[in-house]
Amino acid sequence: MERNLTCIVCPMGCSLKVALDGGEVKSVSGNTCPRGEVYARTECTNPMRTVTSTVRCSDGTVVAVKTDKPIPKEKVFDCMKAINNANPDLPIKIGCVIIDEIYGAKVIATQNAE
Repeated sequence: MERNLTCIVCPMGCSLKVALDGGEVKSVSGNTCPRGEVYARTECTNPMRTVTSTVRCSDGTVVAVKTDKPIPKEKVFDCMKAINNANPDLPIKIGCVIIDEIYGAKVIATQNAE
């Protein structure tokens, strides 16, 4: 089986071809750099995503947040439920931890709010 992907690691957007055999990656072609191969292998075997969203604070202010590292793609909706249930107090500074642990990542603020 073959899977075609567009690499999203850098702006080049290489067209990747991934040869799969029973869910195992046999080869990757079309990548210009080694990062493309790593991306293709991860995307085909264990896709990960960084979650970017907003959280409503206790006073109603909305603050931008994101996970500090990618989480498993199948856990994104669970992560969003946790973000939607969070209700942090102000003040919030960039880098402030909103959720301490969610699928191996932290949810952090990406903007200040007073």
